[in-house]
Amino acid sequence: MKALSPYSPAPSFSTFVRRPFFPRLLPFHSVAVQCAYGPETFSVQNGVGLSRADWQSSCAILASNVVSQQQSADKSAGGGGGGVVASVNGHKTNVENLNLVPIGKISDTYQITKPQPKPLTITDFSPAPMHGEKLRVAYQGVPGAYSEAAAGKAYPNCEAIPCDQFEVAFQAVELWIADRAVLPVENSLGGSIHRNYDLLLRHRLHIVGEVQFPVHHCLLALPGVRKEYLSRVISHPQALAQCELTLTKLGLNVTREAVDDTAGAAEYIAANNLLNTAAIASARAAELYGLQVIADGIQDDSSNVTRFVMLARDPIIPRTDRPFKTSIVFAHDKGTSALFKVLSAFAFRNISLTKIESRPHRNCPIRLVDDANVGTAKHFEYMFYVDFEASMAETRAQNALAEVQEFTSFLRVLGSYPMDMTPWSPSGGH
Repeated sequence: MKALSPYSPAPSFSTFVRRPFFPRLLPFHSVAVQCAYGPETFSVQNGVGLSRADWQSSCAILASNVVSQQQSADKSAGGGGGGVVASVNGHKTNVENLNLVPIGKISDTYQITKPQPKPLTITDFSPAPMHGEKLRVAYQGVPGAYSEAAAGKAYPNCEAIPCDQFEVAFQAVELWIADRAVLPVENSLGGSIHRNYDLLLRHRLHIVGEVQFPVHHCLLALPGVRKEYLSRVISHPQALAQCELTLTKLGLNVTREAVDDTAGAAEYIAANNLLNTAAIASARAAELYGLQVIADGIQDDSSNVTRFVMLARDPIIPRTDRPFKTSIVFAHDKGTSALFKVLSAFAFRNISLTKIESRPHRNCPIRLVDDANVGTAKHFEYMFYVDFEASMAETRAQNALAEVQEFTSFLRVLGSYPMDMTPWSPSGGH
């Protein structure tokens, strides 16, 4: 089967499907395989397809130029000098500027260059669980973090694996330490978690679901400590911002200090026996680390919800029998001029966008353009992250992305997954 250039945008959802790797081997090989599904059949409602081959054919509209792009990429790569040049949607593009990892260098890139933070060590490398065993789910933080609770909501009875950084959670899945990762991407009060949007582009994981989790903050301190004796409050920066007004109403004359995560703040107070310090964290963190709840439900807005995405090594097969959401990221070599055309591709087909997020182009943040007055002008370059309410099993979604391809120099489908339709309740009820 012919290898695909890793820098060509994913013209179809099926392009991202790769053959599962044996856990004792490196999780990435030097060749990306276009198709890895077996001959088994499956059914999709509304007659989209009756076999995996039918599903791949239904997405062919997005893959029509793959062969010509690969030929162009092969010729360009053989030219040498100035970085690898690949054909992306018919445009020659310096792939080093796309901030993506060359397939030939993947094994080097994902090697551990420093000791894994606890509790992940080299001894944790083990095969994925067999059918019937617990799913291993990575999250950022320590036990008692909201991310751990979100992981439990997304995958009940899972084995939650704490990671000290978002990057470690991504690598835990890529290196077969974990089967899934559950990571926050936005909060209803604090906005987007930009770090995870950047990591979604840098890594080759797929969004396979989402979960919305109400956040219920508590003010925690050591047993016997009264709030009048507190001189500082520590927590995650977003948690501090979400409780700013309530802390003032409580009459606390305290210094606010930011730490990596909410439960970590509670753990730090307990470990160091800090009598003058309180933490903003969950009630479960108080139970785990032996703290008392001084004030309950101190978030400024009871409708405080964080949206998490579930990540896996392989995508799921999109369906049409329930509401789906699709996440993409794209860029254009002529700046933001094509954004209106991209959005019109969805509006014309009555596809609702639930989010659009722009992030500076990491390796090419500034673009010089001609200007009649001073000769050149500096414009920022952006990547655009878009979520829209449609499944990649729908023809309208496939046609929309086919049109988007015409106006973009880079396009990648991050995932097509079921929407979280669980009933919402204010965080004050938790």
